[in-house]
Amino acid sequence: MTTQKTTGYLAGQILIAMPQMEDPRFARSVVYLCAHNADGAMGIVVNKLFGGLTFPQLLEQLDIFPTPACERTRIHFGGPVESGRGFVLHSADYQHENTMIVEGDVALTATVDVLRAMADGCGPRESLLALGYAGWGSGQLDSEIRENAWLTVPADPVLLFGRDLEHKYERAIHKLGIDVGLLSSDAGHA
Repeated sequence: MTTQKTTGYLAGQILIAMPQMEDPRFARSVVYLCAHNADGAMGIVVNKLFGGLTFPQLLEQLDIFPTPACERTRIHFGGPVESGRGFVLHSADYQHENTMIVEGDVALTATVDVLRAMADGCGPRESLLALGYAGWGSGQLDSEIRENAWLTVPADPVLLFGRDLEHKYERAIHKLGIDVGLLSSDAGHA
């Protein structure tokens, strides 16, 4: 089995959209960065659901028989890039030849094999299924961070895999010791 390890300054960290985020796709977003290097960055939004499609419906489209184990799995909006492509952010107890270890016990698999394993009840211990991803070109994310569009915080299992999506944004900000109400939409401007 071959696994790949990402490298990069912020890979394995959480991005938190600042209140002044103008792009509605990222307003109040919490994004786990799977890769960040000189070529750009790739992440998965972990606090927004993808509407209109259930996991059993997705499996049926892929000719995979859904089981009762599938009922708890929700489909998330992973980002605006390649929104028809699935990504599973998961604990590293599940590994396939195309699994990418991101950081520590967190991995990413973007093949149908992980969906089959999840449907059979033998997939990863923790997982988040997302359609699409967030992507930045070379230097783009670094520039957005300098312009105060994003805060960064270390990831933890609750932020990544917790089911309480409504409070992930506030929880991520609280990890920094900041009260979300005190963040100005004019941050970084004198």
